[in-house]
Amino acid sequence: MGNEQQNFIPELSDQEGPQPGPSWARPNWLKEVSDSGADLTQALDPTAMKMAVEKAAKQAGKPSDPKAIEEAAANSIKAMMLVRLYRVRGHMAANLDPLGLHDRGTPEDLTLEFHGFKGHEDTEVFVGGVLGLEWTTVRELYNTLRATYCGAVGLEYMHIADTKERRFLQDKFESPGETIQFTEEGKKAILAAVIRGEGYEAFLGKKYVGTKRFGLDGGESMIPALEAVIKYGGSTGVREIIYGMAHRGRLNVLANVMAKPYKVIFHEFSGGTANPEDVGGSGDVKYHLGTSTDRAFDDIEVHMSLVPNPSHLEAVNPVVLGKARAQQAIRDDLKQHEQVLPVLIHGDAAFAGQGVVWESLSLSGVPGYDTGGCIHFIINNQIGFTTSPKFARSSPYPSDVAKGVMAPILHVNGDDPEAVTFACKLAVEYRQTFGRDIVIDMWCYRRFGHNEGDEPKFTQPIMYDAIRKHPKVSVIYADRLIDEGVIEKGYAPQLREEFEAQLEEEFEAAKSYKPNEADWFGGRWAGLNKPADPETARRNVHTAIERKLFDSLGRTLTTVPDDVTIHKTLGRVLKAKSEMFESGEGFDWATAEALAFGSLVTEGFGVRLSGQDSGRGTFSQRHAVWVDQNTEKKYIPLTTLPHGKFEVYDSTLSEYGVLGFEYGFAMADPKSLVMWEAQFGDFANGAQIMIDQFIASGEAKWLRANGLVLLLPHGYEGQGPEHSSARLERFLQLCANDNIQVCNITTPANYFHVLRRQMLRPFRKPLVIMTPKSLLRHPLAKSPADEFLGEHHFMRIKSDTTEIADEKVKRLVLCSGKVAYDLIQKRDEEGLKDVSIVRIEQLYPFPGEALAIRLKRMKNLKEVIWCQEEPRNNGSWFFVEEHIEAALSEAGHDGMRPLYAGRMASASPATGLAKRHQEQQEQLVAAALGLNSGK
Repeated sequence: MGNEQQNFIPELSDQEGPQPGPSWARPNWLKEVSDSGADLTQALDPTAMKMAVEKAAKQAGKPSDPKAIEEAAANSIKAMMLVRLYRVRGHMAANLDPLGLHDRGTPEDLTLEFHGFKGHEDTEVFVGGVLGLEWTTVRELYNTLRATYCGAVGLEYMHIADTKERRFLQDKFESPGETIQFTEEGKKAILAAVIRGEGYEAFLGKKYVGTKRFGLDGGESMIPALEAVIKYGGSTGVREIIYGMAHRGRLNVLANVMAKPYKVIFHEFSGGTANPEDVGGSGDVKYHLGTSTDRAFDDIEVHMSLVPNPSHLEAVNPVVLGKARAQQAIRDDLKQHEQVLPVLIHGDAAFAGQGVVWESLSLSGVPGYDTGGCIHFIINNQIGFTTSPKFARSSPYPSDVAKGVMAPILHVNGDDPEAVTFACKLAVEYRQTFGRDIVIDMWCYRRFGHNEGDEPKFTQPIMYDAIRKHPKVSVIYADRLIDEGVIEKGYAPQLREEFEAQLEEEFEAAKSYKPNEADWFGGRWAGLNKPADPETARRNVHTAIERKLFDSLGRTLTTVPDDVTIHKTLGRVLKAKSEMFESGEGFDWATAEALAFGSLVTEGFGVRLSGQDSGRGTFSQRHAVWVDQNTEKKYIPLTTLPHGKFEVYDSTLSEYGVLGFEYGFAMADPKSLVMWEAQFGDFANGAQIMIDQFIASGEAKWLRANGLVLLLPHGYEGQGPEHSSARLERFLQLCANDNIQVCNITTPANYFHVLRRQMLRPFRKPLVIMTPKSLLRHPLAKSPADEFLGEHHFMRIKSDTTEIADEKVKRLVLCSGKVAYDLIQKRDEEGLKDVSIVRIEQLYPFPGEALAIRLKRMKNLKEVIWCQEEPRNNGSWFFVEEHIEAALSEAGHDGMRPLYAGRMASASPATGLAKRHQEQQEQLVAAALGLNSGK
């Protein structure tokens, strides 16, 4: 089944070739449709209806006098409006709440009285094939509509713009052969799955009394439904499913859907580790862990993985989508999106309340982020911890946010396992046909509190009185199957006994179970490893390139095809770039970056850069994408290179969601340099959850390495508080156990080498770079060609640009980033011959050993200063102070401590007044250099 989105949003061709239509007309919900009418979205024309009724009356041999025809046409129009309203609003009267506490009644416009049919139920009306009916009575039409749209499944789909999609869903609901139908064997399989779900929760509750497990109790219909996703997905081409989900029911899904051995989970419940003892890491609670496995239905094997997640439950959403996108790229599935299916399982309060849900939904049709549709499954407990729905959202359903991307929504009663399984089957068919998101909102309940030790009657006594009286799902469904003659009375109890015996065996086996290996360097990660030593592992990486490749990339980056008309200013930029390659001097930041990207692509790596303005660059510095000034055709020079693949995307105006997406992409593909660029560095604030709970700690918690790069523009230019600081201090505070790398680089060549180093080492660590703003074009922040060639590599420490003999240095100023050039210029202006300025290019892991070696050579050193632009309570000072002191001690300068030169502590990151900024900058530079500023 093809993904129709490819007709209007091409993938890489969107960057390489002409764009279809003007730039404002490309979202995936503005597709042109040629098929219309059958779903009654068109206006009902009384004249046309009269003619249709007259023709149908003659064919049926009914009275055809003008008055009868007029009345019949009027009745047909009313009947059609009744049909339309049920298609639009029938879900409002559906039987959704298993507890019966939310009896919403029938909306007025869904009654016969509203349409003038009260007392005329036996009147025959012509409906022209709708619902499989031609001439029918009002009563039959009404009963058919009620049975179709107001049963255990309520469908919301009339908000969808595309007629083909609406008709597809309509046909699935209104055609007798497409409704909820299962064979006797299918029904038995559903019952068995529900019993496994219930029995597993009961067993855990018995063996581990009072232990948190966030059980699925009350929502067990999800288990056969998710198995249906595997089965029907496999039959329609799915070969891999990537799950993300919250706590509720996670252990049940791990065991009964993902087939994680019960004994392993019991081992973890007893305090055992998920990985061998010698692996290290902090570990995490068992209901945060992921796994991967293979399951087969009908001889079709599907690989499945559940992504680990933190307690910010919806944070995993974009990670799953990014991983799915990467897997689709690896499987060459980016055009059809058939083979890799993302499935996200949500809580009702979180789906309605968490902004990252919308950020993730909004990516669904955007080039570079489209995964061909995600199946969203909401476990709607009708409560969030202690919060009732009326306090949790402002809309009727938790799923309403999904209407923003025109996703269809299936509301379903969780006490009907067949209905829930049908909803999942339909979701798979829809997604595989149209490549669009779809939502299943399963109304159920939470048999216990938020966790098993919580008392829910403090806040919801009436609900929990109803729950305690309410029979379990398996009991309700087994009784139904007995009534249908599908099973005998003893069938369900026998299944329960057999399953409990199986769990007892697994429980005993767990006592002697020991994990024998960690799974973090398998599959595409094969050949990579965890660095044995954080210091030495970062050395001896050859990152320079050959002159032949250097010159070839220069031609690629400066040659404009004959059929591309570029902007005149870009022409000047390219001319300057050509002069760099001709002279071998003056290479700027953007050119060095392009050389890093191009060389990695030529060596077979993937390079993926995304951010809010990444194609051009926030400061018009990158120009990775050239836009034809006549046609808007896009030309991307680096995509013309052989071997690897270069992608650059302007993302949605999102930080949290997009950064999570890129983290997920990097999680799946360690052979691509994956970068997220903030428009300004402080925009990372909006993604802090992703930084704290995935990027900084994911390896320690879950043994999941990741090589994601964050590019965060940072530097004090007098432009106010918000866009000055990327909050360097926050990243440094997160640094421990060799978890991430933090750099503040001052030369284009060093930037080139750190990007290449990221891919050429045999391990992956997240890399945070404070990228420059004014240094993008600063006359001193340039590199010669030879620093990209030969034996050059990334320098964690950069020496002074002025040669000063070590024995003459009395004052050493250590710094990082842009302030180095202010210091150098002022020092040279003042003619200070005993002051050396050394730049720490990599702040973490701190290059203490290398710094100590350098300090040891400075025999006459009197003072060491740390200079920074940021306020004292921000920036690097509190992080580097003890590291510098340790290096001084190791170098033999016992008792010497670093001094601080920088802005005073401040609640605001920077001033917004240009004059004040300049005064502060002059003062901190003077203080660092020991000059008497007179202020």
